[in-house]
Amino acid sequence: MREIVIFRHAAHEGPGYLASYLDRRGLPWRLVRVDRRESPPDSLAGVSGLVLMGGPMSVNDRLPWIPPLLRLIREAVDKDIPVLGHCLGGQLMARALGGRVTRSRVKEIGWLPVETVDNAEARGWVNGLAPQFEVFHWHGETFSALPPGAVPILKSRDCRHQAFVLGKHLGFQCHIEMTPDLVRSWTHTGAAEIARTTRTVQSEIQMRTNLVARAQRLNRVADVFYDRWVKGLKP
Repeated sequence: MREIVIFRHAAHEGPGYLASYLDRRGLPWRLVRVDRRESPPDSLAGVSGLVLMGGPMSVNDRLPWIPPLLRLIREAVDKDIPVLGHCLGGQLMARALGGRVTRSRVKEIGWLPVETVDNAEARGWVNGLAPQFEVFHWHGETFSALPPGAVPILKSRDCRHQAFVLGKHLGFQCHIEMTPDLVRSWTHTGAAEIARTTRTVQSEIQMRTNLVARAQRLNRVADVFYDRWVKGLKP
């Protein structure tokens, strides 16, 4: 059976709930730890899908692993292998496919709502979710221009592109992969950034309030998107 290749760009930003989802579905996956200088596969033979997780770096940074990863994303799209990006991962997708990533007007950090964009693509992907629902955020940049042919499906008050689709490929600015352990880890690792509070940055206490229940609700949201995405996996 082909495997899903997941790229981790920072030690504390692993696949989270996505790993549990794939294991539950019996879908094989492999983690490429970019943060430990592990190299991407030389070939997409035997790969059913690509997943890109988050990270504190910018896609505009001069990092040696970014150009080959951008090429791999383009190759996957050319070969109709579905790509899924979370936050930095969505930004990598946007840049690889002809979009633009720039600094956001404001940072969004914490549990904040997103809205479904009113178009046919969005309705197909959200599949019965409420018009507005809560997700987790931690970003200071975003895809300010989508790739040619991409369709926005989610937005927020301060970020008009929270998710986009391009055929079977799905890029998020927000995070749907969160677990309680990931939230606890990020609030610890990002304490200095949280301290520079703005109106769109929640405190550690706010982010940990009702954490288990919030994560469970987010897992149900993630199920909807992941269910649609895995339908496109290469058999």
